[in-house]
Amino acid sequence: MAYRVCGRILRRCAVVLSRETVVSARRENASWFLSAGSAACSRWRNGFSFAPACFITSDAFLSRLTRGKAAETDGSLYRHPASVPPDSGEQLSLLMQDPDQPENSKVLKVAIIGAPNAGKSTLSNQLLGSKVFAVSKKVHTTRSRSLGVLTEDDTQIILLDTPGLTTPSKVKRHQLEKSLLVDPWSTVKEADLMVVMVDVAERWTCDRLDFEVLKCLAQHPDIPAVLVLNKVDQVKNKNKLLELTAVLTCGVVNGCRMRVRPVIKPPWAEKRPVQAVGPPELSSSPEQDSTGLEDGAETKSVLSKEQLKALRNQQGWPHFKDVFMLSSVDREDVETLKRYLLVAAKPGAWQYHSEVLTDQTPQDVCANIVREKLLEYLPQEVPYTLTQSVELWQDGENGELDISVKLYAKKDTHMRMVIGAAGQMVARIAREAGEDLSRVFLREVRLRLSVKLRK
Repeated sequence: MAYRVCGRILRRCAVVLSRETVVSARRENASWFLSAGSAACSRWRNGFSFAPACFITSDAFLSRLTRGKAAETDGSLYRHPASVPPDSGEQLSLLMQDPDQPENSKVLKVAIIGAPNAGKSTLSNQLLGSKVFAVSKKVHTTRSRSLGVLTEDDTQIILLDTPGLTTPSKVKRHQLEKSLLVDPWSTVKEADLMVVMVDVAERWTCDRLDFEVLKCLAQHPDIPAVLVLNKVDQVKNKNKLLELTAVLTCGVVNGCRMRVRPVIKPPWAEKRPVQAVGPPELSSSPEQDSTGLEDGAETKSVLSKEQLKALRNQQGWPHFKDVFMLSSVDREDVETLKRYLLVAAKPGAWQYHSEVLTDQTPQDVCANIVREKLLEYLPQEVPYTLTQSVELWQDGENGELDISVKLYAKKDTHMRMVIGAAGQMVARIAREAGEDLSRVFLREVRLRLSVKLRK
């Protein structure tokens, strides 16, 4: 009994001593650890603390941030975070610059396609680690094809962000740009991999692939494709995700038939007939929407009428290589897909310099972010009718970037909506858009917005 009491007392003393030692060690300057070298590590063996690598390289890291360039310490290179140069001439010269080819370079072109508002631009921004593409809850936020470049170690991933696949009839009805029709189809042709995104939170359309997406997949069967189920965090019943996977893949992933076993349900649960899940046969159906065939012809479809009829009866695509379930706003979820793309890259020469983040001009980035805020805060068709014009783009006296953008409204009521009560709405849009631009350009941005009635 006496031995146990003595042992407890000794252990408590040791814990108190170690806590005091660690606290005192944390207060010491990081330069002490750098000069101590192996001595710091030897003190760890005696129960003391030792500095991690981030403390040792803190001076180099801070100097890199202040200079905005890569800093080299102890033979290791730290790249500055990728950004878009605020000067259009500098951005153009960067795009024209020869790529800095590593020894064993790898490259992969990825086309991200899907129905409107599936989360394609959100996924692209998360993969790039910077907000360079406009994102909003309204459809057709992305109006033309944009390119993002992810460079990591010896691998370069070129992300082709496309507008949501739509039909000519919808473009004509809503007076949308023709780029929404042309860009997705032309972009897929140059891709090495297709990422098909499906919004599983949209319960009315999540149980089948969009017909335009199916046509795109059927026209390019030689291009590998992966399925991404997005917004899984908004689905309460997670078993539904497995059922959707079986339907959207026709029960086949990477050439292997998948089998989804239902969980045990209570007796009062709805009983559905069990059907074998497999790739549908390309058989024609008498029921046919004439609009679909016309759309297919207008988008220069190489598919026959029989194939188009079969696609209308098809819910999924049986040739997906892999399936990912994620939330595009969750960095950890997207990291899994990012690693998959890096591994899938093939040996090849880089197409862009490692400092390139996007092929958009600084003015394009500004216009997209302003349009994003307009879509977010203005109702119904109002943001779609507004046009923009850059009136001022220059460096300020203290290194900030001064931008002045004029918005043109079709109607007087629209102009008053943009301005808001006492100018609060336009001020809010300018403030939030300026904050986003500051993170993209890595410098302070002062954005001014004015509204004018278009005659």
